[in-house]
Amino acid sequence: MPSPPRDAHAGPQPGLASRQDLGARQRSAQRRLLRVLPRLREAGFALRELGRRLRRAPHRVELFHQVDDPYSHLALQAVGPLLERHAIEIRFHLVGRTDALHEPEPELLTAYARRDCAWVAPHYGLSFPQDAGRPDAGDIRRVERLLAGRIRDDSFLELALGAGSALWRADRHALDRLTQEAALASDEATRETLREGNALRARRRHYSGAMFWYAGDWYWGVDRLHHLERRLGRLGAARHGASAPRFDRPPLDPGPRRNDGRLELEMFPSLRSPYTAAIFDRSLAIADAVGVPVRLRPVMPMVMRGVPAPAAKGLYIWLDARREALHAGLPYGDMYDPIGRAVTRGFSLWPWAREAGRERAYLSAFLRAAFVEGRPTGSDEGLRWVVEQAGLDWDEARTHLDRDDPSEELEANRRLLYDELGLWGVPSYRLRGPAGEPDLCVWGQDRLWLVCAEIARRLALPTAAGPERGRAPDQAPGSYQIGEV
Repeated sequence: MPSPPRDAHAGPQPGLASRQDLGARQRSAQRRLLRVLPRLREAGFALRELGRRLRRAPHRVELFHQVDDPYSHLALQAVGPLLERHAIEIRFHLVGRTDALHEPEPELLTAYARRDCAWVAPHYGLSFPQDAGRPDAGDIRRVERLLAGRIRDDSFLELALGAGSALWRADRHALDRLTQEAALASDEATRETLREGNALRARRRHYSGAMFWYAGDWYWGVDRLHHLERRLGRLGAARHGASAPRFDRPPLDPGPRRNDGRLELEMFPSLRSPYTAAIFDRSLAIADAVGVPVRLRPVMPMVMRGVPAPAAKGLYIWLDARREALHAGLPYGDMYDPIGRAVTRGFSLWPWAREAGRERAYLSAFLRAAFVEGRPTGSDEGLRWVVEQAGLDWDEARTHLDRDDPSEELEANRRLLYDELGLWGVPSYRLRGPAGEPDLCVWGQDRLWLVCAEIARRLALPTAAGPERGRAPDQAPGSYQIGEV
């Protein structure tokens, strides 16, 4: 896969870091706002619930469905189990793809989403074709017309599931049958339905498909449904017998076996990634527990590589990362944004910390300072705290600060991320080995469980087995057959 043009992704772009480099007063104000925002949101949720009770209204969950989004197809499959386990009603909205500001790598995302859904689906008891290709544009339009005409019908879910299954299997016969049996909305009516869904999503400050909305908060796809289920449970909406969430995230369990030298893990972190901050230490601890060596390949923050970061997207990411970290029992939330000078200064000490054998400790301390302690990592005072927390000497650090330039290595890591892994965001992981097994390349802190599952499966393989050993022909990476590990 060719690298994206340098002017779009290599970095930092001229002037970009300085435009993003807020002053101390602005950063402090931002920090105070982010500290109080979760409490304001919780108060808002409580008021919404009070209003619902006074109106005696049902718990209403809304799903924003995007026809050509693999994650939306998995989300549709989750609706039935949600309705069975919770006293809720569901409302559907049809949406289209978002714009380039919110989805900077549409081609990479489309290809990765298909692979990712095929890997993830079996773990949740769902299905997605492992060989799914990109749907035909004409077929996408047909399905949109089919669903736009039934958006408020009781039959919508069944129809959308059937159409989605046919679309992702490229089953033209099934799609023809569905579109012949049901009246299609006109092109104009379909565009209006999509406009309405897109506008509502934008008013609620989001941009993606496969999004569940409930009473003021967003939940992305199957991956965040456990948060929604727990919230519904706290409000008394769980039906009798529904205790644990149906879509609870699989455990972080790499299995009982220690690595015998066949596996290695690469991790791509960034110094300004909330998701990296939430999972960095845990990723290393899990790999250490089973003896899998980790090679760290840091990259520049996306916004310093020329990738746009709209305010709505940035706020959602921060809130979602906070929710993920707190649920996992990890410290998080007092952020002093390290964008711009803080990142470049921080990275100037990274090669020295690595040579001193303290690379992990240094990156960990920087992330903790920026996202847990609320320290100004662009200042000498903040960096001194990072250096000393990493077990390094500040006086020695000052001889490297603002002098060492690892930009070529950071750019090489970025190109590797794009060219070999087909990814662009952080944290990303590549699990390699044993011989004959394809690399597992995944993006996101919410895929660490899949890395763990693959470590367990691969370490259970016989050492003398041949290529693709231990996997049934139709078995997705990371999924287990009965009787396996």
